[in-house]
Parts: sequence; C-alpha cells; structure tokens
Amino acid sequence: MSESYQYIRWFNELSIEDIPLVGGKNASLGEMYRELTTQGLNIPNGFAITAEAYRYILEQANAWAPLQAALEHIDANNVNDLAKRAQQARDLVYAAPLPADLQQEILTAFSQLQQQYSEDLTVAVRSSATAEDLPTASFAGQQDTYLNIRGGQALLDACKRCFASLFTDRAIHYRINQGFDHFKVALSIGVMKMVRADLASSGVMFSLDTESGFKNAVFITGAYGLGENVVQGAVDPDEFYVHKPTFLAGYRCVLRRNLGAKKIKMVYSDGTTHEATHNITTANSERSQFCISDQDVLTLADYALKIESHYARPMDMEWAKDGLDGQIYIVQARPETVASQRVGNVLEEYRLKEKAQAIILGHAVGSKIAIGKARVIANVTQLDSFKPGEVLIADMTTPDWEPVMKTAAAIVTNRGGRTCHAAIIARELGVPAVIGCDNATALISSGDEITVSCSEGDIGKVYAGCLDFEVKHTDLSVLERPKTKIMLNLGNPELAFKYSFLPNDGVGLARMEFIISEYIKAHPMALQHPEKVEDDAEREQLQNLSCHYAGPAAFFIERLSEGVGTIAAAFYPKPVVVRMSDFKTNEYATLLGGRWFEQTEANPMIGFRGASRYTHPAYAEGFALECSAMKRVREEMGLDNVILMIPFCRREQEAIRVLEYMAKLGLKRGEHGLKIYVMCEIPNNVIQIDAFARHFDGFSIGSNDLTQLTLGVDRDSQILAEDFDERDPGVKEMIRLAVDGARRNGKHSGLCGQAPSDYPEMAEYLVEIGIDSMSLNPDTVLQTTQRVLALEKSLGR
Repeated sequence: MSESYQYIRWFNELSIEDIPLVGGKNASLGEMYRELTTQGLNIPNGFAITAEAYRYILEQANAWAPLQAALEHIDANNVNDLAKRAQQARDLVYAAPLPADLQQEILTAFSQLQQQYSEDLTVAVRSSATAEDLPTASFAGQQDTYLNIRGGQALLDACKRCFASLFTDRAIHYRINQGFDHFKVALSIGVMKMVRADLASSGVMFSLDTESGFKNAVFITGAYGLGENVVQGAVDPDEFYVHKPTFLAGYRCVLRRNLGAKKIKMVYSDGTTHEATHNITTANSERSQFCISDQDVLTLADYALKIESHYARPMDMEWAKDGLDGQIYIVQARPETVASQRVGNVLEEYRLKEKAQAIILGHAVGSKIAIGKARVIANVTQLDSFKPGEVLIADMTTPDWEPVMKTAAAIVTNRGGRTCHAAIIARELGVPAVIGCDNATALISSGDEITVSCSEGDIGKVYAGCLDFEVKHTDLSVLERPKTKIMLNLGNPELAFKYSFLPNDGVGLARMEFIISEYIKAHPMALQHPEKVEDDAEREQLQNLSCHYAGPAAFFIERLSEGVGTIAAAFYPKPVVVRMSDFKTNEYATLLGGRWFEQTEANPMIGFRGASRYTHPAYAEGFALECSAMKRVREEMGLDNVILMIPFCRREQEAIRVLEYMAKLGLKRGEHGLKIYVMCEIPNNVIQIDAFARHFDGFSIGSNDLTQLTLGVDRDSQILAEDFDERDPGVKEMIRLAVDGARRNGKHSGLCGQAPSDYPEMAEYLVEIGIDSMSLNPDTVLQTTQRVLALEKSLGR
C-alpha cells in the first residue's frame, strides 16, 4: 500500500520490531492488526507517520539548536522552570512547518482511509514515542491524543500539535526521571479510524489484577463515552473481573463486578467550539446500570487472553465500543509495567495497629499505609506549594502533576477508578492512593495530619490523625510446606487475590455470612417476600437493592455467587470450603427486613441456627437461594474446587433432611464431583461421628462452638469469658476423638476455629494427633506454618 510513501507505514506493514521507526503504540497496533485480526480481534485500521518525519520537520526548520538551548540545564523539580522551558520547546516544534511532500503523503493516506471506511470518516491522532511502552517504563499519557478529527486540514494541524506534545512538562519530567535523552526519543503519530465510543462506552483492561498482581484474572474498567475520562481518572468507572483458567476451560461467566458512578461522559462537540470533544452529565438511568453487557465483558476477556498469549506477558489495553456497528475494538495494547515487574518472592504486609473510624472511603490502590500532612491542591498553578512527604489531596490528577506525585507520601482524589492516571502513577511509584472518594477536597484541609490505608481490601480508607502501623517482610522462597495442610479462614472477597500469595493449601473456611451482610445486606426471606415487610422505608430499600436485576432472587444469587466465586477463583484449583450461612436469629434480624422474619430467642447461640433452619418453612426458601448461588459458582462459573459445608448439624436425621433438600435443589453429593462437609462442633457430632461419616465427605472441627458446648459456656457471655478456653483438657479430648473418628472412617479432618490462630500450643497439639488440615486467620499463617514444620521434624514426619 505504501511503495510511494517515504514517511507513512500502514498498520498491516508494521510489527513490534518497528518501535524505533513508529514508537511502541503504533508498532503494537500494527502487530495486532497483522497477527490478531485473524483470531477475531477488532483493530481499527490506520497508518503511522514515522519518527523520521518528525526529524525531517525539525531539520527543515533548523529547529534542533534552539530546541537544545531551550532544554539545557533544565531543573525537572522546579515546576515553574519546567513549565517555561517546555512551552518554549513546544512553540518551536509547532512553528516548524510541515514540508510540502510530507503534507501530501499524509493527505493521500487519509484519502485512502476514507475510501476504506467512508467520506465522513473521523480519525484519532495519537502520539507514539520511540521509547514508549517498554516492559519497564509505561510512558502512559505523556504525549497528547486528538480525537474526532475531521478533514485534511484539521488532520495536518492535529499532527503538528501532536509532534509538539513530545515536550509537554510531564513528558520532559518523565524522560529525565527514566534516564532517556530528549533528543534520542522521537515521535511517531498514529492516525486511525475513530471508534464511535461517544455513542457507547470505552475503558481500560489489564490481563492481571492491578492491585495484588494476581495473574489469573482479567480486570476490565469502563464508562460511557470516549475513553479519555477513564484514562485520566475524571470518572469512577464500572469494574469487571473474568477468571482466566475457567474461561479457557469453556465457562462463560463474569466473576465479579462493581458499579461505578460514571457521572460524566465525553462526546463529540457539535462544531460550535474549537474543541473536538466535551463532557456532558450522564443520565441517571445510565449511571444506575453497567456500561457494557456481560457478553461485551466476555468478548473483552477473550481479546485480553489472545493479546497476552501473543505477547507472552501481562498487558495493559485500551478498548472502545462503537455505538454504530456495536463492535468492540482494541485501540491500544502495551506491556503492564508495575505488578508484572515485581521481583523476588518477598511478602510485604502492612497492618494498622490501632482502630479508628475512617473519615473518607474510596478505591484502594496498592496495599500500603502512609502517614503525612495533607496538602489540598486545586489546580496545576498551586503545585509549587507542595512539599515532599505530604499527602496530595486533589479532585483528580493529570500527567502534568507527576513531578509532585513522585514526592508524595500518598495520594487521595475525589474522582477516578483503579485504572485512572493517579492510580497508574501511584502504582508505578509504589505510593498508596485512595481514588474516587467524591468529597476528599471538601473534608480534608491542608495541614491536617492523616493516615492513608490501602491495607484493608478494595476499599481505601483515610483516617484523621497518625495511626500506628507495622510492616512485615517474609521471604517465601525459603519456606517449606508442612505435611499438615495449612488453609485460610476468609470471608472478605476483596482480600482473596492478595491472600492467595500466602503459602497455603486452599481455604478451610469461607464464611458466607460476611458476603451476605456486606454485599447483599438484606434478609433472603425479605427479598423473597417483601410484602411481609411492614415498614415502608425498609420495603423501598429492598426494592432499590434489586431494581437493576431480574428480580430480588436474581440479585441475591448473583451477589452471593460473585463473592464466593471470587474467593474460589483466587485459590483455584485448591479446595475452598464454603460454609452455608450460619447467622444466629439475632444476627439475621439485623439484616434489612430481617426483623419481620426472625423470632426473639433467649439464647440464639444454641437456638434456631445452621442445619435446623435449612429445611424449616421459616427459612427453606432462603436456603434455596443460597443453594442456587452455590450451583452457579460450581456449574456456570466452573469453580468446582468449592466444597460445601453444613454448620451446626445436631442429629443424623437432620443431616439426611438437609442433604435430600440440597439434592432436590440441584446440589447432590457426588454429582459433578461435589463434596459436602459437616461442621464438627456439637458433642453429638463427636459421639456419633461414625453415623455422620455415612453422609458427609469430611469434618471441620469448629473449636469455638465445640468449646462452648463441651464446657457449657456461652461464648458471647462477657461474665464467663475467663472460663472459655479451647485448651481445656476436655475440649482437647473431644478434638482428638473427632480426628480419630474421621480417620477411622476414611474422611477428611480439619479444624477451622480460632484456637490455632490464637494459641501456638493448640496448633502443636493438632499436629501431634495427626489432623489433616488446620485453617488459620491470614495474619497467623506464616508463623504457624514455621511452627508446624519444626514440630513435624521433631516428630520425624
């Protein structure tokens, strides 16, 4: 197509080897256009104006010497000096005329692109620096992009502005920081068909989880309109996860999703202004639903896996959906440069040592904690007031802010999602950031002492004052695995990817209650029967919870399956034991609508809980919802590593009733490899262990309940707290009998109570009696593992 061209290369003529000629962005687009469109990926066609054209323009204008003079002895950390010199450099490049032969080539190529698509084609004009998108440096957002460019003259002007953007403040600062010579980096320009995302949506995706570095998930963000808002962090986007191993095995299910606020969207301007695009407010109906369908999410996951496989490394990609043809396009792909670059196998854990009420919540970026004085910055002109070591508080950041961001203790913004500019730079710098807080600049004042914590899951928290915290480092590469299986107790799906890096043999107790109380918030029976809720306000709240789902039941099933599914995916294919709901009546009553379905009991701890609820008319429909969610996790999501567990099963007849009901609901023990365990936490479970073993695949000893029922101590009683002790000889004997009974029947034995996490001697006792597994709180896994290893060696195992 380009025999007659000297400075133009079409995408189908380029490969990743052409970075020196057309820069990383264009080389990658060419590579994908050539190699991956045959695999079903949509890449908009276009052409690159080579870096040689940039050099040719400056040579013809004799601009090299004045350009070098403008940048000589520049102080990258002096914001005002940097801004002045950068402006001089940009003016020099923009003033250099495009030589006539180059103009002609650009216009001829543009005409060919119009012939392929249509006469009224609009294009995106995107910068592509010859040193960008290397596996170790992202160059993200350093140069400018121009969207919705219509007609030849507008294209030529956009090209000039694009060439000049090689000398934005941020690009100069970034090059100095990364050690690149300004005059060894050149700029190529990509001119490509504009995807009409202004009529649909767009976003960013990664072929790993950006916070934890978990490699078995595709992480997708999206919002309505053109993609600049998501990239810059001007909008809080929707988020989606897809689990790679089950997707590759043929399962088609979104693992997890979060609804973003999406308050604005960028659309084309109507021609009355000089700007080609502008932002408008998103309609309420759009905000309250996801910007793409599940099918779109799965298409994107397919694209991400193919791109990652082609490049053989984790990738950072931009996508856009065209509102006219309904197709999803990839408009950029570059190596992911943060999570994938972490070296060694050292686990770094940050933990707050004090408790406090957070004053601000947002998306957590990273997993660190930082303390510092707040500095509220309203706009770029105030950046020179920022002092190193302060916490940057802003509405949002742009690449122009990077000189001060690199000196900040932490970053807090009103706007943005976890793939926005502030998040990307915070990750690169290893600085904790809380993004998309909505009101940080209003609630925090310059000079306030604050603590920024990203160590508590997906939700980042800002606390008033300086809270004490600790940092632990553990070299996992030297840690052996004991014979006794060490599993985790886990309820919070947001921490699952992070905790999957701990040395473990799976999850011994995934608590369904946490997911119901945090992600569903409503009583299952209130969702099934809102007409029985006699409070108008509660009924309205219930309706609001499920209004964007097919119905209340669908809301419950989807939310619960996504929570459990995230934990199962994080540890896949290791076993994840999910305990069916084990709220007490007083706890169920605190859920939204719950008070209309629960009786008041004198002692809920030994009342209507666990297995007794599941087949009882007062809760059977609620249990059916739980079972539907677990069936979805195993059969639709493909997470067949989930083992189900029945809590507080008092008698053999109760076990038979529950298992028959579960089978009727589609969860038959043994079918599709389904294992069902029972909690061994009532003395009768121990005494009758041979009978229970006929119905279940394993036993998980709940030392908390077994202690209270063996000693006759209500574990909720403050006055009897001294008498509650899992180390009591009677309790230990009960545990030994349970382990012996399980072994005698060829069934798995584990313990998921608090005891081994709290008391080292209990962990040792469990090893001595030969338990198969113990399930620990994540913060005790490392030291308990080391203790178990030492004990096994001393016992000669």
